[in-house]
Amino acid sequence: MLRLSARAARRAYTTAANAQEGWIYVDSIFPIQLAAWDLRHYIGILRQEHLLTVLESRLDQLSNVCDFKALELQPQMKDGGVFVRFSYTPEALSPGPDPMTSLQQALRDELAKVGTLPTWNGIGTGDIWVDMNRFASPVLKVAFEGPDVQEQSLYELCRPYGRIKDLALVPTVPAGTLRFSTVTFKHVHSAAIARNVIHGFKYPLPSSEPSSQTKTRLRVDFQKPLQAHAVRDWISGHPKIVLPVIVFLLGSLTYTVFDPIRSLMVEAKMLDWLDYRKFRLYQWLQVHALEPFAPNDKKAKSANIVIDGEIWKDRQDAAVALQSYLSDSPSTVAFVHGPQGSGKTSMLEAVLHESKRNTLTIDCRQLQAASSDSALVGALAAQTGYWPVFNFLSSMSSLVDLASVGLIGQKAGMSSSLTEQLHKILDVVTEGLRGVSSSHKAAIQKRVAHEEAEEQRRVQDEHRRQAIIDGRWHDARLDCVAGNGVMSELGVGDEMFGDEMVVQQQNQERAEKNMTIEESKAKKKHMLEDEQAIQSLPVVIIRNYAANSREDVMDVLAQWAASLAENHIAHVIVLSDNRENAKRLTKALPTKPLSSIALSDADAGSSLSFVKQKLLDAGLEVQLTSKDAQFVERLGGRASDLESLIHKVRTGMKIEEAVEDIITRGVVELRKNTFGEDAEESKNLPWTRYQAWKVLKVLAKSPEVGYYDMLVDFPFKGDENALRAMEHAELITIVAKNGRPSGIRPGKPVFRWVFERVVNDKVFQATQELAYNEKQVSDTETKIQGYEQELKLLVDMMQNEHRPWYSFRRSPCLDRARSVGEKLVVAERKVSTLERKIVELKKVLAGST
Repeated sequence: MLRLSARAARRAYTTAANAQEGWIYVDSIFPIQLAAWDLRHYIGILRQEHLLTVLESRLDQLSNVCDFKALELQPQMKDGGVFVRFSYTPEALSPGPDPMTSLQQALRDELAKVGTLPTWNGIGTGDIWVDMNRFASPVLKVAFEGPDVQEQSLYELCRPYGRIKDLALVPTVPAGTLRFSTVTFKHVHSAAIARNVIHGFKYPLPSSEPSSQTKTRLRVDFQKPLQAHAVRDWISGHPKIVLPVIVFLLGSLTYTVFDPIRSLMVEAKMLDWLDYRKFRLYQWLQVHALEPFAPNDKKAKSANIVIDGEIWKDRQDAAVALQSYLSDSPSTVAFVHGPQGSGKTSMLEAVLHESKRNTLTIDCRQLQAASSDSALVGALAAQTGYWPVFNFLSSMSSLVDLASVGLIGQKAGMSSSLTEQLHKILDVVTEGLRGVSSSHKAAIQKRVAHEEAEEQRRVQDEHRRQAIIDGRWHDARLDCVAGNGVMSELGVGDEMFGDEMVVQQQNQERAEKNMTIEESKAKKKHMLEDEQAIQSLPVVIIRNYAANSREDVMDVLAQWAASLAENHIAHVIVLSDNRENAKRLTKALPTKPLSSIALSDADAGSSLSFVKQKLLDAGLEVQLTSKDAQFVERLGGRASDLESLIHKVRTGMKIEEAVEDIITRGVVELRKNTFGEDAEESKNLPWTRYQAWKVLKVLAKSPEVGYYDMLVDFPFKGDENALRAMEHAELITIVAKNGRPSGIRPGKPVFRWVFERVVNDKVFQATQELAYNEKQVSDTETKIQGYEQELKLLVDMMQNEHRPWYSFRRSPCLDRARSVGEKLVVAERKVSTLERKIVELKKVLAGST
C-alpha cells in the first residue's frame, strides 16, 4: 500500500517543466528495532545495501504511472522502512479534488499488475523525523500544534495503517504544553508505519468559511508501553505483595544455588579435598626433599610414646568402650566425660587414628567465646566448612523487617533468630555428612572389588597350576620354553583336555567344595557389607560441651547430635568436663540411653612418670626423692595441675615449694568462689555458705562421702540442686554407680589438701562454724516452737475428750503428745549443745583479735 506524505505539499517543487516531487514510505524492508539489544537491527545493517538495490530496481518498474521516478532512498532503520523521494507528472493524473489520492490509487493498480513490490507501502503524508534512542512501540503519542483534532477524525486518519486497540482522549496538561492523544495499535508494525507517515501532517479542521480553514500540525512519536518508574512505583505501592515474594525468591535462590555449594564445601572439608598436605605432589616433596634435612628426633618421639602408654594403662576400658561404639551402627550418642586433663582428647585421637574415619569437630568453647550472634554463626560455619556465608544479610534482614513494620504493620519475616540460623547451617552440614558417607562407601566398595578381583585371579592361577600338575590342563605356551620341536612353534594358548580324562568323583568333590566356598563367600560378603556401611559413616565430635552462657546453642547442638544418631547418619561423640552436661543430650534422646564413658585422673605412678618426662624434655635432670614424690601425689593425676607444677619447677622453684604455692593459690580461689567476698556476694551463689562449709568439712576428713548421706541431713535436706551446682562449678565430683549417684569426691585431687587447709584455718573455721551453728539453732528453735504449740493443742484436746469408763484403749492424743515430747527433748538438748559450741567459737574469735 502506498501513501503520500504531507512533506510533498510543503517541499513539492518542479524539477522539470511539468514534474513535481513527493515522498513514499515503504515498510517491512528492515526489521523493526524494539530495543538497543535487538540483534535483528544489526542483521539489517549488514544487508542494507542489497535490500536498497533490490527496492530501487523494483521501483523503476512503476515508471508507467505518471512518469514515476525514484530520486532518493532514505532508510529508516529503527522503524523498518524506507522513505523514497520521487518525481511524477501531475498532468497524467485523472482530474479530481485530491490529486494525491489519484496518484496513490494509480500506483496501487500498477503494483497489482506488476506484483514486484512485496512490502506493505504507502505514499507518505508527513515529514521524515529522525530520533536518537527511541524505538518502535505499539503506542503513539500524537501532539497537536493548533486546535485539537476530534477523536473520530484521529481514528479515521490512523485506522488505515492497522487495527487500533485504544485511543485515549486528550488529557489535561499544564499551560504552555502541547495537548496530545495516545493511539494504541495492535501491532508494532502498524504503529511504525503510522508514525513515519503522519508525522508533520497538517490536518485541516472543518470551518464555516472555506477561505479561512484552520490546520493542525501533528507531531507523532513513539511512547513506551510501560512508563518510566512504573515498576518501581508499583513495587513501592504494594509492599504486602512484594516483600513476601522477595523473601520467597531469596529463599528459593539459597535453596537451589547456595545450599548445594555449601554441602559440597562441607564434604570437601571432611575429605580434605582442599588440603594441600594431602596432595601427592606435596607428599612426594615432603618425603624426598624435606625429610632428609629434618632433625632426627625419633628417640624423643619413642620416649613420649612410652610415657603416653604408661599413662593410659588405666584408661584401656574407656578406649575399648569407645571402639565398641564406633564399630556398631549408631543409635545413640557417646558421652565422654571427665575432669580437665584426664586425657579425653588424647584417647579419642588415638582411637580415631586407628579407625581412619572421617571426622568433623565442633569446639563449643569457640562458639561461646563469640562476641555476637553473627560471630557465632561465622565460627560454626568455619568449623564445619559451611561456605559461602553472608553475615551482612542478617543485619540487612533486620533493617528490612524494621522498615516493613512501618510500612505494612508487621514483619516481613526475612530476619531469623540465632537458633534458626544454627538449624539451617546444621541441616546443610547433615547433607554434607550424607555425601561424605556415600563417597567413603564408594571408595571402600571400589577397594574391596579390586581385592576380590585380585583374589579371584590368584585362585584361578592356583587352580590352573594344580590342573597342570594333575595333567588335566595343558598350557601350550610352555612349549615355547620346553622346546618340543615343531609343536613349540604351534603353541598359541591354553588347551584343555577332553572331559573324559577328568574323573567323575573329582568333579563331585569339587562341586561340594565349591558349594561350601560359595556359602562362606556369601556370608563373608554380607558381613563385609555391614562393616562397610559402618566404616563409611563419618564421626562428629563436639568438644568442650558445657552450658555456661549459650544455653540455646547447646540445645541446638544436642538436638542435632540426636538426629544424626537416630537417622544413622554419623557417629556422634560429645566431650565434656562435667557429667551434668549429659542432661541436655538426655532430653534430646528421651527414649534411648546415652553411651556414657567416664575418665578419671591418672594414678600416682603415671603422674610421676609424666612429670619426669616433661622435666627431661625441658632439659632439667631432676632426681625426684620420696618426699618429692609425696608432694607430687598431692596434685593427683590432673594434667593442668601437673603442667603448672612443671612450669614452676622450670622457673627455679623446688617441687615442695611449687606444690605449696599451688595449694595456697587454691585456698584463696576456693574461699572467693565458694563463699564469696562478703554476705551480699554470697547471695548470688547457687548454694549457701552453710552447704559449702558442710561439704568442705566432710571431704577434708575423708576422700569420699556417700551421696545420700550428705543429701538427707542439714543443711541440704534433699536439695540436689545445690550439689549439682557445686559439681558444675568443679568444686566436687559426683561419682555414679549403676546409673545413679553414689558418692561425692573433691572436684580435683589437690582440692583434698585445699579443703583441709581451709578447714584447719582457726579463724575461718570459727566464723563458718559459728554461722553454721547459729543457723542450726535458729532452725531447731523454730521446730521447738512448733512442738510447743502442738503440745498445747493436744493438752486442750485431751481435757475436752470424753471417753467411756469401760474403754481400756489409750488415747491417740496421749500417744501423739509423748512422741512430740520426745522430739522436744531432743531438740532442747541439741540447742543446748550448739549454744555451748557457739560460746566457745566466740571465745576463739575474741582471742584471734
